[in-house]
Amino acid sequence: MRERTRVELGRREDLGADCARCFGLCCVALAFARSADFPFDKPAGDPCENLDDHDACRVHTELRPRGFVGCMVFDCFGAGQKVSQHTFEGRSWRSDPATRTAMFATFPIVRRLHELLWYLEQAIVLVGETGETGDATPLLSRFDRVSALSREQPDRLLGLDVDEEYSAARPLLLQASEDARRGVLRGLPDRGVRRRLGPGKDLAGAALAGADLRGLTLRGSLLIGADLSGALLSHCDLLGVDLRDANVAGADLAGAIYLTQMQVSSARGDGLTLLPPGFARPAHWSRNRR
Repeated sequence: MRERTRVELGRREDLGADCARCFGLCCVALAFARSADFPFDKPAGDPCENLDDHDACRVHTELRPRGFVGCMVFDCFGAGQKVSQHTFEGRSWRSDPATRTAMFATFPIVRRLHELLWYLEQAIVLVGETGETGDATPLLSRFDRVSALSREQPDRLLGLDVDEEYSAARPLLLQASEDARRGVLRGLPDRGVRRRLGPGKDLAGAALAGADLRGLTLRGSLLIGADLSGALLSHCDLLGVDLRDANVAGADLAGAIYLTQMQVSSARGDGLTLLPPGFARPAHWSRNRR
């Protein structure tokens, strides 16, 4: 099998947002409700009042103080430029009503497919890093299938069952995580705090400062407002974990499994927080270093 690098798999080129090549789709196609994340209601399909005629945000540098935290956290995984430049071949939603309707309906679908590609890519890398005889062929095949679907025409995309694609990929993602974590867990002590943790837990506000969480799975858990400062999360499965307002100052997230930029952006870190290569350190994080 031909070896494929992370660049070829697409993280840096396809799975990261390139707003300059997008028609501001996240500012138009999606709805948001007045909340701690947004200062007002906006129906799906209506342009945000801050979107200018060139598809740029008028208040981009002031989003957080103006209450647009949700905008700061959101990541389209590169779906914006895919829909703008590939699916609709550079035609803007401003061109005609038919394009507008189809583009806004297509964008959320492609975004979910790109998010799945992100997880599949991480799983492929995990299999390659285990040092065992793990076979990445099923993951590579699934990646290629989802990638091909993301390039389909609008009518085909609108008929997709994206939930089915996630269901088909889930066993592969979980197995890759289990294989990667197994070797880490063998050499770690079974401490009390570790025994209380697991997938799907409500850990909102949990005091986990300095905790050794290496090799655990917190998959699907709520860690809203939790104190993870100084925690060790290498090879910790964070698939679907809600890290909103969690304190990750000084935490080691560099080797966390299935971590996304959205999770990082929703948390509170500092200059000592370790992140995986290619991740952006959010502007609102403290720059303090010891």
